[in-house]
Amino acid sequence: MMIPYFTFLHWLDIAFFLILFIFLTVISVKAAGENTKLLVSMIFASFLITIFSAIIGLVILEKYTKKAKLLDVTQRRVLINETLVLKGRVKNIGKFKINYCKLEIKLVNNGWGQGKIEKGTFFKPGGLSLFGSKDKKPNTIKATRIIIKNGLLPGEIKNFSVIIPYPPYFKNTYLNYKLYCH
Repeated sequence: MMIPYFTFLHWLDIAFFLILFIFLTVISVKAAGENTKLLVSMIFASFLITIFSAIIGLVILEKYTKKAKLLDVTQRRVLINETLVLKGRVKNIGKFKINYCKLEIKLVNNGWGQGKIEKGTFFKPGGLSLFGSKDKKPNTIKATRIIIKNGLLPGEIKNFSVIIPYPPYFKNTYLNYKLYCH
C-alpha cells in the first residue's frame, strides 16, 4: 500500500488535534481530582474523540486537496488477446503534489440492442441444481490499476495506459471509470 503524501494542511490538522488532546487531558486531570477511574475514562474519551476527528479531517483534506482529471481517454478492443486498452492523460488540477493515482474500471455486459432478450435476463431460476449451473460467465468486470506511481506536481500531465480483459461474449458493453488520487 502506498502512503499518501501529506501537505502542510495535513500536518496542521494533526497538530491541531494533538494540541486539543493535550488540552482535554489537562482539563480532565483538573476535573477528576483524586478519582482515578474517572480520570482514565475522561482521558480515554478525549483520545477517541480527537483521533476520530483527526482521521475525519485527514480524509476530507485528501479528498479536496488532491485533485486530478482524465484527459483524452480512448479505448480500443484488441481481439487477438481479448483485452481492452484504455489510453489517456492525467492532469493534476489541484495546488498540491499527488503521490499516486489509481483508476477504477467497471466493464458491464449489456447484451441489449440486437432485438432479442436472452434467457435469464430478468429472472434467474433458483432451486436445486444437480449438475451445476451452465451460466458461469460474469457480466461485470471490475479492475483497479495504479496509473501514476511517481507523483504528479501541480499542473503536470502524464500519460497512462491500462489493459483489462474483455471477454468475447460481451456485446454492447458499458464502460465506467473513476479516478482516485492521493
